[in-house]
Amino acid sequence: MISTAQLDAIAARAARLEQELQDGAASGARYAELRRAHAALQPALAAIAQWRRLVREEDEARAMQGSEDADLRALADEELQRLAPLRAESEAALRRALIVRDAADDANVIVELRAGTGGSEAALFAGDLLAMYQRYAGVRGWEVELLSQTQGEHGGVKEAVLAVRGRAVFAELKYERGVHRVQRVPVTESSGRIHTSAATVAVLPEPRATQLQIHDKDLRIDVFRASGPGGQSVNTTDSAVRVTHVPSGIVVSQQDEKSQHKNKARALQILRARLYAQERESAAAERAAARRAQVGSGDRSERIRTYNFPQTRVTDHRIGLTLHKLPEVLAGQALREIITALQKDAETRALSEEPSSQ
Repeated sequence: MISTAQLDAIAARAARLEQELQDGAASGARYAELRRAHAALQPALAAIAQWRRLVREEDEARAMQGSEDADLRALADEELQRLAPLRAESEAALRRALIVRDAADDANVIVELRAGTGGSEAALFAGDLLAMYQRYAGVRGWEVELLSQTQGEHGGVKEAVLAVRGRAVFAELKYERGVHRVQRVPVTESSGRIHTSAATVAVLPEPRATQLQIHDKDLRIDVFRASGPGGQSVNTTDSAVRVTHVPSGIVVSQQDEKSQHKNKARALQILRARLYAQERESAAAERAAARRAQVGSGDRSERIRTYNFPQTRVTDHRIGLTLHKLPEVLAGQALREIITALQKDAETRALSEEPSSQ
């Protein structure tokens, strides 16, 4: 059932935003934030207007059914038959428009990959995932930058951090968060036995300037000499940077660049994303706790996806989707098919609940 009070609240919010934009008091980041918020409401406002128009037409047709004129009653019956499917379609579109979108869906992201259980094979698999996301970014027309990478002893990566920029990046890549599992015969396995290894993926939305502020007094910045691969001068200058956010205890180190300035900028970029993710997770945990108190726990397994090389199979355990397209997924092409299915599942589950009044 569509709540008219909720629809009125959305219209009132849009009017307030429009008034604030017209007042001219807002400027810079605040003005941009207001424009984004106002634009985000337009699809819902259009759906509301369409639904209300059809409701009025139905009410008028029902009123005509009480007429003493037989022709008018017949016309009213025909009109109601015509309007019924249009009203149902409009209501479905309205419910979709009222789904509370993640405020970070339009954000750029920081992707952090780490080798998990499985030793060298886990590092090789993390390297495969890194390449998959780089290719997927290319397929989607996004810009991707490798911020840091720690190589495994026998190839692959122990850790890697990517920045991905483009339209609605978080709306897609947020479904990649979690534990990815691989099943295959390692190159070092002489008996042909299949091993299972894992890698973790974190996807952190980058906050806009108005969403998160970091104060200099809360930061401790240390510089030191870089170590490991990185060029001839890597161990001769204090170019590596360690940034500690004292209130949260979050520490970010960067040493991939020879410039201390660039390493500091990258460390702060990652720190901002981690702090923003921490704030979002805290708020989400509060909402989840409140919901569990009402409907019980619905947590899913931490493992989200399995890549089975012998069967060229990829299975996403959250929605039970299996594709025998492993090479295409790793090439960044068929990954879109999985993400689209996850998005549709999320929308279906959201539509099955009552529209939010927030």
